[in-house]
Amino acid sequence: MRTILVVGIGTGSPEHLTVAAIDALNRADVLFVPEKGVSKAGLANVRRAIIERFVRREDPRIIGYAVPRRDAKNPEYEQGVAEWHQALSDIFALLVADVPEGGTGAFLVWGDPGLYDSTLRILELVPQSITVEVIPGITAVQALTAAHGIALNRIGQPVVITTGRQLGTVEVDTVVMLDGRMAFLDADPDLDIYWGAYLGTPDELLIAGRLGDVADRIATTRQVAREEHGWIMDTYLLRKPQ
Repeated sequence: MRTILVVGIGTGSPEHLTVAAIDALNRADVLFVPEKGVSKAGLANVRRAIIERFVRREDPRIIGYAVPRRDAKNPEYEQGVAEWHQALSDIFALLVADVPEGGTGAFLVWGDPGLYDSTLRILELVPQSITVEVIPGITAVQALTAAHGIALNRIGQPVVITTGRQLGTVEVDTVVMLDGRMAFLDADPDLDIYWGAYLGTPDELLIAGRLGDVADRIATTRQVAREEHGWIMDTYLLRKPQ
């Protein structure tokens, strides 16, 4: 039976890799690197830089694969996600077939495989019999709070992690991920926001303050950065002031 490693690689800094993640990459016979087009080549380049730095074999076998696009603005987005998962599972099945029988393949997953990532769900749809092992990684949430020098939660209080699409009234400390529509622009302006993009990379951007005072600056910074890099990954924490 083939073994598939799902390796969390952090949010962009090679320094985020754990010893377990490095060991896992060196166990793999084949390393899978997603390609998302020229505009997002930086994402693949980070993965390749990690392989070059940490994989000890002289000529590791790397297989790149195209990732189908999905339309987040489509009103039938949830149905589209299911179709996207199925399309990727067909690609994953071909990748798994390239792993030698009894061998090991590895997916390098941005952040942590267990938080707002679909790799594990897609692998469940793969028809081959495989053993899946998960190696956790540093999440964008951890990288965000570390960059701002704050604790994620306040003493004895809960934290919500959600998407921009699901953001409603903020009652407790709330981390927002996957927010292409910039839902913070419609949130209570008296909230505090801790925002970050390209966390853990040389291009890291951080803005914090009263939401009503910094929301426009975040929106402008985000737009400029996306145009410059061709992609953006950002997240933020919203909380009521003390």
